[in-house]
Amino acid sequence: MLTPDRRRPDDMVLLEIGVNDVLLQATPESTVPGRYGIWLDSGRGHIRVGEILEADPEAGTVRRRILGRDWGILRPGPVRWNGYYYAAPPEISLGMATQHAHVMTDLGPMPAWMIPGMGDGSQWAILVHGRGARREETIRAISPALAARHTVLVPSYRNDEGAPPGPDGRYNLGLSEWRDIDAAIGYALDHGATQVALIGWSMGGAIVLQALAQSSRADVISRVVLDGPVVDWTDVLTHHAREHGVPDRIGGLSRSLMGKRWTRRLVGVHESVDVAKTNWVARSGELRHPMLIIHSRDDEFVPVGPSLELAAVRPDLVTLVPWEVARHCKEWNTDPLRWESEVAAFLRG
Repeated sequence: MLTPDRRRPDDMVLLEIGVNDVLLQATPESTVPGRYGIWLDSGRGHIRVGEILEADPEAGTVRRRILGRDWGILRPGPVRWNGYYYAAPPEISLGMATQHAHVMTDLGPMPAWMIPGMGDGSQWAILVHGRGARREETIRAISPALAARHTVLVPSYRNDEGAPPGPDGRYNLGLSEWRDIDAAIGYALDHGATQVALIGWSMGGAIVLQALAQSSRADVISRVVLDGPVVDWTDVLTHHAREHGVPDRIGGLSRSLMGKRWTRRLVGVHESVDVAKTNWVARSGELRHPMLIIHSRDDEFVPVGPSLELAAVRPDLVTLVPWEVARHCKEWNTDPLRWESEVAAFLRG
């Protein structure tokens, strides 16, 4: 969970190419309704697919409609599922004018995309991708943010590809990454923002929550949108330990080693990773920003339980949008119109 994984191996097989469709190996990802992307030829090509045309459980196959061929050679063979749907910067994916900027942080400059809004430039939205993800994960939120008259900033953070690494080259589960998002807030303020909305996916949600509590600029944060967020890392780590057959005692020991200052070197982290500080159900009394949480009950990677609990203990601040069917951070994929409508309406206040 702490080590960035630069390898993105193929995870399914493209079996057959039709005029406007492809036949794929059936997997837990490829059999879920919605729109998705497929990386071809070890990432050298990309297509976008939509509705399921037919499924054959006995043969273990699913046929899906092609929505777009972006680049590369489309041919049978191993491919990789792309839950972001989009695969390129906003000027290519959405045809939107995009400035390629850099946010200065304590580790150095972090690459960022900036998409000007239609408002007066005082309202900005900062989009924060998840653990091991790319900035393309956030492109789905650009249109609703622009519709709400926000300028959009999509920063990278430490240990991203193309960004400076952290002192230990490890993820700190939001406990250090929030500083890079704090710097992004400073960038927005330096360029005319007076109000900033934060939108985060998965670990990006954990980063946003830490920024709310620790940033000296938190007073300018207007609203928060979280998609499939990590509200409590202990819950996530326990879930994955059990999924992989790790005894609870061993899982508890590993979390203890990460969190203690005197044992952090054994785990290879520069700063102790105290997962107790990431339990926002327990820390719910510290929250003070209006928050929209979108989290599928069928999320297989980050269980929905803590999001439901947080909404229950802070109904004055937290609005939770129930979702079904979607896997982790793929609510937009299954119903993009609904997702964008919910987010735009919330950002408008």
